[in-house]
Amino acid sequence: MDVLGRPDVVLEGYDLKIHDARQAYRDAVAQVKYDPQSVGGIVTTHKIDMYESAQDMFEYFDPYAQIGGEISCISKQEDRLEGHAFDPITSGLSLDALIGKKYFARTSGNVLCFGAGGSASAILLHLLNVPDPGDRPYHFIAIDRLQDPLDRMRKMASDRPTGFQIESICNENPQVNDRIMQALTPGSIVINATGMGKDIPGSPVTDTGLFPLDGLAWEFNYRGKLDFLHQADRQAEARRLLVADGWDYFVLGWAQGIAQVLHVNLTAELFNRLQTAASTVRSLNFFRQ
Repeated sequence: MDVLGRPDVVLEGYDLKIHDARQAYRDAVAQVKYDPQSVGGIVTTHKIDMYESAQDMFEYFDPYAQIGGEISCISKQEDRLEGHAFDPITSGLSLDALIGKKYFARTSGNVLCFGAGGSASAILLHLLNVPDPGDRPYHFIAIDRLQDPLDRMRKMASDRPTGFQIESICNENPQVNDRIMQALTPGSIVINATGMGKDIPGSPVTDTGLFPLDGLAWEFNYRGKLDFLHQADRQAEARRLLVADGWDYFVLGWAQGIAQVLHVNLTAELFNRLQTAASTVRSLNFFRQ
């Protein structure tokens, strides 16, 4: 807020249980909608649940919110309550920063995504929308312990041409996940979008599961025990693996959300200042313990 010149604005946490009751989400939206002192909100774990529970309380959704059925940011425009979904943009920018252009054309790698919630759907939506075929994988595999989010993801993808194969697998056995991961071609990307290691304990794979040679292990989480991240770290040298956490994705998403809430133009110069400010409170021991 100091960087944005708005020291009068303070962040108030509104904690909800994972997959909370419908009314709990509606109460959270009502807090923003009807309280003149509430200027907006950032939604983290509950993006899809928020949309499904309270979509009738909004006067406007941006296209990504409508396509993905999720809300990552709540803002006000005069008397209009608006819902936005920035994850397809921020996940795409974060991925491009990690792998560069035409990565899949160079490597013939595929994508294995553990989890089929909002963040997972966002990265798939990004890959579906990139114009250059060299920036798309040949095969995208989503694994989730629940069938509903997998069905929701497939429905989202069915409305647009993919240019690549999409496979969904309902499974919660980490040994099965190990076998699927070990069958990936070199250069493939493995994503943990489950919330395991942050919201709930553990990792979607075991300590003996092998990551793809010359690939990328991307942990979407940026805090907590981060078991998946540490598993990948231990294999980084032997498997020639690029390992990344979700810090940049997190900062970019929050910066875009707060800029929308406060109606600020998020220029590159302003984002760099926000990123610098955020880095001063990031402790490596805290985020990667």
